[in-house]
Amino acid sequence: MTTPISNSTMAARLGIVDEHVRLENAHDLDGIMATFGETARYDDEPWGTHYMGRQEVRAFYAQLLRAMPDLHIDIQRRHVGEEAVILEVIICGRHLGSWRGLPATGRQIEFPLCGVFTFDKSNQLAGEKIYYDRATVLAQLGVFHELQSLRGHIATALTHPVTMARILAR
Repeated sequence: MTTPISNSTMAARLGIVDEHVRLENAHDLDGIMATFGETARYDDEPWGTHYMGRQEVRAFYAQLLRAMPDLHIDIQRRHVGEEAVILEVIICGRHLGSWRGLPATGRQIEFPLCGVFTFDKSNQLAGEKIYYDRATVLAQLGVFHELQSLRGHIATALTHPVTMARILAR
């Protein structure tokens, strides 16, 4: 059983998370990295990607900030627990640079995201783990279509034989 954290520890943790988001909105890569402790980790769960260590986390943020130079995070709710701070946010920005191998689409995106922040012994960020609907983001970028739409029907018709062949080959 863990011992309850003090009000001052909670305040310090909320402060570092708020500062982290402020620096993300300012696109201050050095500042963002300063909110992480020695063992930085970033987990993008919808993609199943995990960035371990300060160098990998920095590379993740550098690519994100290039891909969406007007990235903005709007905090909707904060939840504080014994082991983590959880934020519910709205992410928005225009896709103007390469992201995850997808060339810039110029499209505007806006979607809800839940971030879980954990801390090291000095109350710096140990890690950030995010959850969001990947299909919503890909649809807004124009690379995913609902199955019931005309584009969805066309994509299904074109890819269905390939999918069925893969299933049969297994």
